[in-house]
Amino acid sequence: MSNDTLDLDNIQGDILGGGLPKKTETFYFFEVTKVDRFRSQFSEFVPLVKTAAQVNGHREEIYAHKQQKKPGLVTFAAVNVAFSQSGLSKLGIQGDLKDKAFTAGQLKDAQSLGDPGSTTDGKYTPDWEAGFKKEIHGVFVIAGDCHGSVTKELHQIKHIFGVGTAHQSIHEVTHVRGDDRLGEGHKKEHFGWLDGISNPAIDGFDEAPFPGQDSIKPGFVLAKRDGDIRGQDRPDWAIDGSFLTFRYLFQRVPEFHSFLEENPIILPGLSRKEGSELLGARLVGRWKSGAPIDVTPLHDDKELGADPQRNNLFEFKGSIEANDQSRCPFAAHIRKTYPRADLEGPPKNFNIDKNRIVRRGIQFGPEVTEQEKCEKKTHHGRGLLFACYSSSIDDGFQFIQKSWANDPGFPLDVTKTATGTPGFDAIIGQSASGSTRTVNGTNPNDPTTNITLPNELFVIPRGGEYFFAPSVRALAETFAVKSAHPSTQEVLSV
Repeated sequence: MSNDTLDLDNIQGDILGGGLPKKTETFYFFEVTKVDRFRSQFSEFVPLVKTAAQVNGHREEIYAHKQQKKPGLVTFAAVNVAFSQSGLSKLGIQGDLKDKAFTAGQLKDAQSLGDPGSTTDGKYTPDWEAGFKKEIHGVFVIAGDCHGSVTKELHQIKHIFGVGTAHQSIHEVTHVRGDDRLGEGHKKEHFGWLDGISNPAIDGFDEAPFPGQDSIKPGFVLAKRDGDIRGQDRPDWAIDGSFLTFRYLFQRVPEFHSFLEENPIILPGLSRKEGSELLGARLVGRWKSGAPIDVTPLHDDKELGADPQRNNLFEFKGSIEANDQSRCPFAAHIRKTYPRADLEGPPKNFNIDKNRIVRRGIQFGPEVTEQEKCEKKTHHGRGLLFACYSSSIDDGFQFIQKSWANDPGFPLDVTKTATGTPGFDAIIGQSASGSTRTVNGTNPNDPTTNITLPNELFVIPRGGEYFFAPSVRALAETFAVKSAHPSTQEVLSV
């Protein structure tokens, strides 16, 4: 494993920092149809791939643009690329990346993740969109300042791979597009919570982490770097690459808000509306502003939520040993998916750095309509194009979903306590067996209280795949093959 300074010219730009700057983003999933032609054309594509160094430079340009108060947005489009295990096999790329989830693929993992589906003649089929049930070899991740910029970049990519011509080497399986929400929804997911607050800082890249923001070794995100526990067994070409987990998540927003309205926490001095807002905050672990309930347990603090110097500065004061859920339930979404001192402190003293992920999602779909609000029923698809990077899917996304969010006993690791089992993560927790999902400890004054969640999930997975995003050097030297034949662009220009 390498302990050298990170080579930002070798790392794809979506992995570190805040990822690719974006107001809109398209995920273009493809199948390779002509291997030799694809690998030859791929050598023309590699120069388009934006690196971490280039993204840093563009973010500086955006910052200067804002400081100078210039109108509009800086025009920008960027593409990264990643491949599934079936894609690596199709291309003949050698080397075991030592990740069982990646090797199997997400479609085969769907049942154990708890994704809704059905079983016929002993075969389980998830309720996914049709495109994600097909074989996907790779994905182009294209981000930009507007639809026009992204469309132009995608057109150039299709041109390189001869799409629509006799020289075509890829076939579109499906594509999805996300857009940054505007107005009051800006930087918030569709339920209304400020999103993307608690990503870890990366040693050697993030020079000034915010207070409370954990800093982890680069090898927990980048393959074969310091911290990658499987690095020695991975092929040399994997260095500076990262696993990408993609999930197509639909959110039942009116139904979630209706559930909160129908189950307010009753406390002295709180109105019914405030009791509903408190229930939402305790299910998530933060108020909609981003303020952690561990710091401000009964009332939102918008200034705190918007302050990166303070909104991560907490460690869950309620002790597991004392079964204390007065400030934050053990099953709160942010506690389930990032338990902080619950595991890192005594007596367990676990190191959860290997379980960290860096999230890069974007919202999709329209705002909730007045009809949907009135009927309390979803009529239009909306949700999150969830994307995250890590040096292990086994220890990262898959572990977080299966062993934390879906485990009603976590983080207590017992079947019964004085206050009952914590229950499922109400936001993303899924029951692989289809059993009833409950949440414990939502009422700070009565921690024995259980609430039963609806049978239909608030967040419904409708597709996904596991990918590996190689380094730029690997793309050029391992994936691309220079051919003696004329390039696609040369042929098309004749």
